[in-house]
Amino acid sequence: MTYIAKPKFHHPGLKKNALGYTHRDYEGKISTLCAGCGHDSITASIIEACYELSIEPHRVAKISGIGCSSKTPDYFLGNSHGFNSVHGRMPSVLTGANLANRDLIYLGVSGDGDSASIGFGQFAHSIRRGVNMTYIVENNGVYGLTKGQFSATADRGSKSKKGVTNTDNAIDLVAIALQLGATFVARSFSGDKSQLVPLIAAAIGHKGASFIDVISPCIAFNNHAGSTKSFDYVREHNDAVNRLDVLVGRDPIAVDYAPGTVQVVEQHDGSKIALRKIDADYDPHDRLGAQTFLARHAAKGQIVTGLLYVDPDAEDLHEHLNTVETPLNALEADTLCPGSAVLDKINASLR
Repeated sequence: MTYIAKPKFHHPGLKKNALGYTHRDYEGKISTLCAGCGHDSITASIIEACYELSIEPHRVAKISGIGCSSKTPDYFLGNSHGFNSVHGRMPSVLTGANLANRDLIYLGVSGDGDSASIGFGQFAHSIRRGVNMTYIVENNGVYGLTKGQFSATADRGSKSKKGVTNTDNAIDLVAIALQLGATFVARSFSGDKSQLVPLIAAAIGHKGASFIDVISPCIAFNNHAGSTKSFDYVREHNDAVNRLDVLVGRDPIAVDYAPGTVQVVEQHDGSKIALRKIDADYDPHDRLGAQTFLARHAAKGQIVTGLLYVDPDAEDLHEHLNTVETPLNALEADTLCPGSAVLDKINASLR
């Protein structure tokens, strides 16, 4: 439980990253979620990705809304900045923080109820503006905190634990993110750590709006026969288009895959994504193709996972607004208030 402190003692033999940190240094409090919850697996993947990237915890700002998913930032990166906002308002809080201090790494954690219902408009505007962030939706298709009502991402025809059939059409957040211009779009499954960890690492290294939809079964209310968000259903209908490795620094790239099956994408921070193609015809640089591929497979009841789209030359909100390199919260008073002479010059230019 969160009120039980984890022991501060670290075994001297724990493996350390380039900064000398162990996995324990990226953990948070003890989870209060149901045992076996997919969200805890996502937490473990975030911890692993940050450890592998050797990120300094104090350089991370984790923002969330309300819901089971939005509780999880308490369980990772305990030494990072954090803000638990109100229901559906995480994107606007993150946008404001990002505008004030562009030097931090922003992790937005939300759920399908938080982002696809009350926060749908907030989600849309943060994506279309290109906020430099990693936006993770822990998607279980139900409202877990209020006993399992269908959320907006629940598939039409799926059944609740009580046997009620959902008659509403589902919102596909990946399709919406593609339409709105997100420059890094992926989908994964909480039970597939080997796929999810590098996706999170690549998203963190991407400059621009990175969005990851993670199917995360709710074991209490949405892990039964008839659910399209259960562990069994996702495993049986998972169609991965690629696998990826994230290579940090300037290390030489060594791959042992057949020629033509690996594509290397270099990101702004110098890291490289080595994409291992599973579907030979899939191109992760084709936004329209990704939308078509997604819709075609959704019609067959298949869940497409992997890196669905990436733009290696993306720009973020700060470039769109042409803000200064110095974080706005670090500007001195004489810079912010340069005097009446400068103001007169600006006014004269507008006449």
